[in-house]
Amino acid sequence: MKPVGTRMERSSLTAREYFETVMADPQRAPFGFGRRLAILNIDVQCAYTQIDRFVTAYETDPKQIDWINRLSAAARAAGLPVIWTRVAYRPDGSDCGVWGTRDAGPDALQAIRAGSERHAFDPRCDVDFDRDAVFDKRMASAFHETQLASLLVWHKIDTVVVTGGSTSGCVRATAVDALSHGYRTIVPIETTADKHESPHFASLTDLQLKYADVVPAQAVLDRMGAQHDDAAASS
Repeated sequence: MKPVGTRMERSSLTAREYFETVMADPQRAPFGFGRRLAILNIDVQCAYTQIDRFVTAYETDPKQIDWINRLSAAARAAGLPVIWTRVAYRPDGSDCGVWGTRDAGPDALQAIRAGSERHAFDPRCDVDFDRDAVFDKRMASAFHETQLASLLVWHKIDTVVVTGGSTSGCVRATAVDALSHGYRTIVPIETTADKHESPHFASLTDLQLKYADVVPAQAVLDRMGAQHDDAAASS
């Protein structure tokens, strides 16, 4: 009898090519934008962005931070919250937990000390410390043991736009948790980055098929511009 399910498909397509195929022929309806969104910028910090200084850093789109800054500025202009996270650990790294047991040394995860150069936001980031929410996290998801969930409830958010890195790590974990918490989840393509294109595009494909709407960053800018116009018209 012919199965009605799917045996794992084998393909010669690269992860990038498969992503492009999925994006060209969406298999599911989008979640779409809700009434009110927040920009959530994940770990845009020197440890992960300064490729001339740290071996842990990576770059995919050289304009990634420019796009993140544009989205953040548009959100502020529309009266929407902007949230930034950073990875940071105690001086002895003891709060890294099991995650820190695989590696040791100056480039290990637990070596990202609070207040250090690795912990600092990339200087290209336009963080408004007087307005934006900024907090540290210790695990992949920005929801894990942080104040993110209560912040989103307070701001009456129903849509979370996730940017930053890495695509296959903290971005994916946060996007999955955002959907699990009941939020429409958007991942702007140009705002994400990873060390290798295979996990980068495989993760974007997985997110698009299951957990989020993976869209061009301009689509998010257009949405916020429309929201800003609607708010101005009703005021």
